[in-house]
Amino acid sequence: MKKRSEKQEDLDKLKSKLATVSTVILSTFQGITVEDDNKLRRAVEQVGGHYQVVKNTLAERAASGTPIEPLLKNLSGTNSIAYTATDPVSLAKALTKIAKDVPAFQFRAGIVEGRVLSIAEIQQLSSLPSKEELISKIMFLVNAPAQRVASAMAAVNRNLAVTVSEAVKANKFGPGSAPVETAQ
Repeated sequence: MKKRSEKQEDLDKLKSKLATVSTVILSTFQGITVEDDNKLRRAVEQVGGHYQVVKNTLAERAASGTPIEPLLKNLSGTNSIAYTATDPVSLAKALTKIAKDVPAFQFRAGIVEGRVLSIAEIQQLSSLPSKEELISKIMFLVNAPAQRVASAMAAVNRNLAVTVSEAVKANKFGPGSAPVETAQ
């Protein structure tokens, strides 16, 4: 049994974490094996998130005064939360993959940047490209014109070298190949 000071410390820790996150996904964990729970935690941590089983009153008190308060109000049943301050798409993808593999893990709701999401919206979020994929695509689009210019410039030098090489093979630069000036 935890002492009151330990409970207050847990509340303060969770409250400070929840105050800084942009995304929280609420789920149920009832019926998940320890092995599946460990897989879930590892998957969430790999994308820079955190996963925590929470008592309903602790979650509600910790969320009080934060942007995620509407999500964690009046909870019932067994609940867990996954949260991140960085990439909501990666978190949603990791959780959706686990939900497919572990039927006992089910979404309840979520909140991203202050907007409450339904289960269907969480699944739509997981189908979006991740932040890294979007940056990669943008960098490719920005870089493509520069690559084309570099290729065109290299082609001029290459074509000149080929032309000169062919002219040498055809003896165009040998003695007597220079145009003769005529006197007028």
